[in-house]
Amino acid sequence: MDQQHVTLVGGPLDGHQVPVTGWTPQQRATGVAHLTDHGAYGPGGRAVYGPAPDDVDPGSTDRWVWEGDCP
Repeated sequence: MDQQHVTLVGGPLDGHQVPVTGWTPQQRATGVAHLTDHGAYGPGGRAVYGPAPDDVDPGSTDRWVWEGDCP
């Protein structure tokens, strides 16, 4: 199986890639709250990324946009 990745756009993890090999379209459409030390909440905080609002098929997108940070 080929490796599949989603590229993070904007925010503290801009340009990073998240491996999504084996994820279902529903999981890919949800996005992630990725741990990072570089967000607004420092160590242990999370940067939230998900499909762009204008994505026609969020379950097959190859990019997630930054939605904000959370503790």
